[in-house]
Amino acid sequence: MTEAFSPKNIIVTGGAGFIGSNFVHYVVDNHPDTHVTVLDALTYAGNLDNLQGIPDDRLTFVHGNICDAELLDELVPQHDAIVHYAAESHNDNSIADPEPFLRTNVEGTFRLLEAVRKYGVRYHHISTDEVYGDLALDDPARFTEDTPYHPSSPYSSTKASSDLLVRAWTRTYGLKTTISNCSNNYGPYQHVEKFIPRQITNILSGIRPKLYGDGLNVRDWIHTDDHSSAVWTILTKGRVGETYLIGADGEKNNLDVLKLILTRMGKDEDAFDHVKDRPGHDRRYAIDSTKLRTELGWRPEHTNFESGLDKTIEWYAQHQDWWERTKAATEARYKSQGQ
Repeated sequence: MTEAFSPKNIIVTGGAGFIGSNFVHYVVDNHPDTHVTVLDALTYAGNLDNLQGIPDDRLTFVHGNICDAELLDELVPQHDAIVHYAAESHNDNSIADPEPFLRTNVEGTFRLLEAVRKYGVRYHHISTDEVYGDLALDDPARFTEDTPYHPSSPYSSTKASSDLLVRAWTRTYGLKTTISNCSNNYGPYQHVEKFIPRQITNILSGIRPKLYGDGLNVRDWIHTDDHSSAVWTILTKGRVGETYLIGADGEKNNLDVLKLILTRMGKDEDAFDHVKDRPGHDRRYAIDSTKLRTELGWRPEHTNFESGLDKTIEWYAQHQDWWERTKAATEARYKSQGQ
């Protein structure tokens, strides 16, 4: 068993985004001896409101870009770990314009790794199961840490690239790193462009929900709180140089999820429209998190998807002021892309 690592000052890149901000809340709520510095460029997906309620003495916010090497030279030496969430992450946007994905996901990771190499701090890299491509709907297999990379989209290819950079820098320069690849997150603070919050906010706005293609694409859902606890477990207990897959056995197809959202919100389960499918739309993702569970003892707590979905619906219903100002622009962008 690896000796436990107890970070006192961590940088969370992208900590004003969806899963990054949930991780910041998790650390502040559960690990009182750890101070968090959030480094975020505040692109459209970053929102300072996501960090409300965190005491000033527990959090330092830095508005900046992970590609800024001079800024990293100022920040990194004062910390003992970086948890790298910052990413361009929306598949549809990567198909429309791949360039920001290359800059943030590839160059940004390179800059962070160079800072880690220079100052000798611990580094945990947040990635996605999409680097593995997809599985057939009738395939009983699930992704493992040994699954070959086979990305389908500009987004997933840039995340695969960043993973490979981490592995190469670790092997060549002896960095202290870990990587996690996670399945689809859901929960509070998720941008309304994403599948579950888009459907919820459409219904709350009186807009008829839309579903790509036949809707039989399967995603492996995990509540963002479980993702946060898994990342902390890997950061503090994981073996240096290792990759861990994070999943909560939450496979469901998009059609069933949408019907569940509609019924939980008091609507007819068929009150939606099918639209043209996304190019290269992956059919199925499924995570085998055996290594994380057996080696590090992690377990998900939010294993009832309906209960987690109810709480997510309730959060969006109670925080309309948080999402309504971005809703119109998001739907206009979708409309321009024919979706």
